[in-house]
Amino acid sequence: MTSTTPLEPGFYGLGIAPKLLEILWKLKFKTPTPIQQKSIPIAVEGKDMIGIAQTGTGKTLAYGIPLIQRLAQVKGRGLVILPTRELALQAEETLRQIGYSIGLRTAVLIGGASMHLQIQALRKNPHVLVVTPGRLIDHLEQKTVQLKDIKILVLDEADRMLDMGFAPQIKKILQTVPTDRQTMLFSATMPQEILRIASAYMRLPIQVEMAPSGTMAERVTQELYVVSKMDKIRLLDRILSERRGSILVFTRTKHIAKRITQTIRGMGHTSAEIHSNRSLNQRREALDGFKSGKYRVLVATDIAARGIDVKNIECVVNYDLPDQAEDYVHRIGRTGRAGEAGHAISIATPDQRQEIAAIERFTRSRLPISKPIDLPAARPMEKFLPDPPPRVYQPHRKFGTPARAYGGGGGRRQSFSRRSR
Repeated sequence: MTSTTPLEPGFYGLGIAPKLLEILWKLKFKTPTPIQQKSIPIAVEGKDMIGIAQTGTGKTLAYGIPLIQRLAQVKGRGLVILPTRELALQAEETLRQIGYSIGLRTAVLIGGASMHLQIQALRKNPHVLVVTPGRLIDHLEQKTVQLKDIKILVLDEADRMLDMGFAPQIKKILQTVPTDRQTMLFSATMPQEILRIASAYMRLPIQVEMAPSGTMAERVTQELYVVSKMDKIRLLDRILSERRGSILVFTRTKHIAKRITQTIRGMGHTSAEIHSNRSLNQRREALDGFKSGKYRVLVATDIAARGIDVKNIECVVNYDLPDQAEDYVHRIGRTGRAGEAGHAISIATPDQRQEIAAIERFTRSRLPISKPIDLPAARPMEKFLPDPPPRVYQPHRKFGTPARAYGGGGGRRQSFSRRSR
């Protein structure tokens, strides 16, 4: 009797070593995504490549599998560069998950984490370094890391790194690593700067493009509400009360994110915030809590638009429209991942016609406007926030002020010593 191998069809036939195929099967990675199917055969042969695919399509495995396999064949190390701490941690987790049983050692070099612990990790001679550009430059300047043995370089979310102003750091790193290497570049869009990088630092790269710039996840339904600025919080209240699953809310600034998080808690929902004012540990706790269900709602700025890889997010809410139209695609790509269905709701004010038009031009589609709905009774945001501490009037020392003007007596002038203040 013939037995069917669990390696077919799945990842079988892409040039992946049998041991890695077995690991993928055990980890329940059974069917490659389109970007994985196209990229892996090219990358396992050691060729330079550029992979263009929308967010949430499995790019980490598309370079992670060839990276691990090639490092078993060539003497040297791998370097993976990503724009944010969250993306770096998630990429390292995936690589470690695949390579753990075959002895792969990794090290994460990211800002906000202990340099001392990172130096200790580097002393263990890791096979793969997963880094953010700024922290890698710190280590290079302090001579705590050497890149002379890098044989495989991966630039993931390259367009986002350029958007965040990392071009000088990227160029410095590219000038530091050996020229005799394999380079893989992955991006959601293809700006001119990436073409310049490819021309200057890659060897006849093969381009794999799964979707043109601005393409959105197929199974994400969208709707747009146009309401007054005062009604935005009431609409969010309605959305959260009507839906039962996990919800990711995007705001324009970190200050709004903090305020909205407190407001949502006042509405009776568990919520956390993630933005640049939060420490690395706070951001990890918020993301882990969102993944585990501890927090039903996660409020984030665009720092998380590509930094959140959480399955089964029911809905993304754009409480504020993004500053850049392309960030709209990355935001709503947090739901409907890996072929699952998802939903995205955007909230705009009547004066934001230009922002809406920019998104529609970039996505080459119309945002369906939903009819106004009955909103809950006005619940002022301040109702849900802790009372501010009482303000104590402190006149300027230079001038002083009669005490009786502030409830004192006798016409004496108050003393405003440093101790009393």
